Amino acid sequence: MPSAMTRTRRTTVFAPRLQALLDEHLGKDLVRLEPDTIGIAGAELSDRILSARRATETERPTFKPLHGRSISKAEASSVMRTIGKDVRAALEQPDPLPDTTDLSGPWPITGHRFLSRLVLRDDPYRLRILMSRTLEIDPRLTWTTIVAGAALPRRPAPGPQLTHLANLFAEAGTYHDRRYAMGIYRRAAAPVCFTVSTLVANALWLGAPFADDASNRDILYEAMRLLPPSWNLLRNRSAEYPAIDDRIGHEDDILMLPLLTHRDPALWEAPNEFRPERWEGLDPDNTPGYMPFGHVSERCWGRHMVMPLAELLLDHIRRTGLVVAPGQRTAEVPLVGLLGVKTVHLGHRSKVRHG
Repeated sequence: MPSAMTRTRRTTVFAPRLQALLDEHLGKDLVRLEPDTIGIAGAELSDRILSARRATETERPTFKPLHGRSISKAEASSVMRTIGKDVRAALEQPDPLPDTTDLSGPWPITGHRFLSRLVLRDDPYRLRILMSRTLEIDPRLTWTTIVAGAALPRRPAPGPQLTHLANLFAEAGTYHDRRYAMGIYRRAAAPVCFTVSTLVANALWLGAPFADDASNRDILYEAMRLLPPSWNLLRNRSAEYPAIDDRIGHEDDILMLPLLTHRDPALWEAPNEFRPERWEGLDPDNTPGYMPFGHVSERCWGRHMVMPLAELLLDHIRRTGLVVAPGQRTAEVPLVGLLGVKTVHLGHRSKVRHG
């Protein structure tokens, strides 16, 4: 089958630390990573650890304290409902992604830029700049951008011309509230666009060209199995954990490792192969060891936004004849940020054949 042949010519190059985990610890349920850190990859043990207690505010990746201010679960939930309204508004447009839209170019950045325009529409530049992937690399630059943006004059007036998320900023009365609102804007909107564009890029790299009858949703589930957006989930030391397994000390932090769990040969047939069809008849929310959006006890609130947007992009790419550049043989998966290929080049099928 041509698609399988094409995929075998591609090599995914993991960052050294990630490759070492795969080489040294695949198939183990518990490993000691550092003198004070335990890695957990076994599905049953992962379930017991993550069920023992809820994540604390410092363990939640998106809603950790911001500018020294705690973000309660109620506020975090409210913010996610707010960005959810903006995503729904984008998807409910008469034609959110016309066939004339060109998504060729380097991914995931091309997808990220498109999503930023689709979801955030005409929000002020001082807010839209917070979507830059450059800020993901340097937190100090993010802070500088927020400080400057909060202090600028001629602030936008609240109203329907702004997204629901931008109205949180427009309604902020003080400099400190504006700074906080910009941080929330970054925390809420950027991860959605980052995750969607990275997930689609991963799927294309791992599996394209796809079988005609492969569903977009199954393709995405399989991409998240091999490259889960979060390759680890942190749980700080806690009294509950040594009681679950005596190999865990009272001073040990816990690092859950979906990267390993999702490739465990005890759980998956042909675990390193990209097989979207394995999801036919499976419920990803109840498949042991599968947790691309976290554990069943505490799923990521953004998953209901990520999947429809990712399916929209992937459907457009398949329908308009975009393909992974045949000359690209390798793609790097860096350690920093979401787990995903750094760059995948997409081009039009006709131009690739005749270029």
